[in-house]
Amino acid sequence: MPLAAVKTQADPDSAPAPRAEIGYTALRTLSLTGFRNHAGLRLDLSGGPVVLAGENGSGKTNILEAVSLLTPGRGLRSARTEALFQMRDGVRIAPQWAVAAQVNGVFGPVDLGTGCEATLDDDAKPGSLRRKVRVNGATAPSQSALAEHLAAVWVTPAMNQLFLDGGAARRRFLDRLVYAVDPAHAGRVTAYEKALRDRSKLLKESGPHGADQAWLDALEAQIAERGVAVTAARLDLTARLARVAAIGFGPFPGAEVSLEGVVEDWLVQGAALTAEDAFRAMLAEGRVLDAQSGGAAVGPHRSDLKVRHLAKGAPAEQCSTGEQKALLLALVLAHARLLTAETGTAPILLLDEVAAHLDGAKRTALFEAVLAHGAQTWMTGTDASVFDPLGEAAERFRVENAAVTPV
Repeated sequence: MPLAAVKTQADPDSAPAPRAEIGYTALRTLSLTGFRNHAGLRLDLSGGPVVLAGENGSGKTNILEAVSLLTPGRGLRSARTEALFQMRDGVRIAPQWAVAAQVNGVFGPVDLGTGCEATLDDDAKPGSLRRKVRVNGATAPSQSALAEHLAAVWVTPAMNQLFLDGGAARRRFLDRLVYAVDPAHAGRVTAYEKALRDRSKLLKESGPHGADQAWLDALEAQIAERGVAVTAARLDLTARLARVAAIGFGPFPGAEVSLEGVVEDWLVQGAALTAEDAFRAMLAEGRVLDAQSGGAAVGPHRSDLKVRHLAKGAPAEQCSTGEQKALLLALVLAHARLLTAETGTAPILLLDEVAAHLDGAKRTALFEAVLAHGAQTWMTGTDASVFDPLGEAAERFRVENAAVTPV
């Protein structure tokens, strides 16, 4: 079957009316300044799939990371702002880093930008340099503004251990999927994490009994309210994704997907307000132990995404390395099909070094999905010939020592 002829399918029961008449989501230009090993770079793009080929360390993944920073969060490497400056021998050599793009966004054309500026002799402590965001030239109040225009989901070699690592990595992966359908989720997660940090700081500095009790009560009320909202959004997306993921995609396996946690149990069993009351009461009861541990024993920061290989009937963590990679790609493809059915659009996909490690059938299926996908897909690899089946549908660039040339 010709790759261009492939069509995706999604669960019709999960497709409400589209929120707007939305076009193909893609970057039309990408500009980098002082970013990682790219002193200056501009790519003019047609909007189709993008292939970046080159040796390891040439700067391919840095470009994908730059694209990922046009959405909320720390991007596909979870890097701190100060780590993104162009460096030489451990010394910052550029006064700023910036990423800018002209984007066919969720609701139309938009100019997006993000970056950070500092003096070359700035010895600021880690985390003190603040990243700024611009939308159509105007400074945005927070990174959450980016989620209104662009969504991105990625698969990187670092995620090969996703099902074996701790729950934090899976929560970040799930939240990234939620951002794509619910831009406000980024703000809820940020607000929840801040309230949680503020409570931990108060308990550590003043103790559970010495702290201002009214302030503790207020913080715990915020944590409960925002935590339940975060959990509800995750549960909603997980339930919708599960219906599509169970179908599978060609040689990519069907997957059972669920979310486990105490707050999840409360929401499944009762109303949101009841869950908030229970959460708030448990936080109050746990102040002594939480003061010692420095966190909170209960909350969406303890939840975990569970994935099961349906054909094998086995949890993802018990599957082989190849099966785990196939499950991860199956989830990403299912999410793309879900969004296409629900909204008429889909997140940009950033696939770092994935094709070379797939067998022939899975590689063909992946490229079929890329061409049928409702948004731009960026792919990297050391062997350019791996992407030959994409033909002229993909824009190809050679990356060598941060120099990027069309092929």
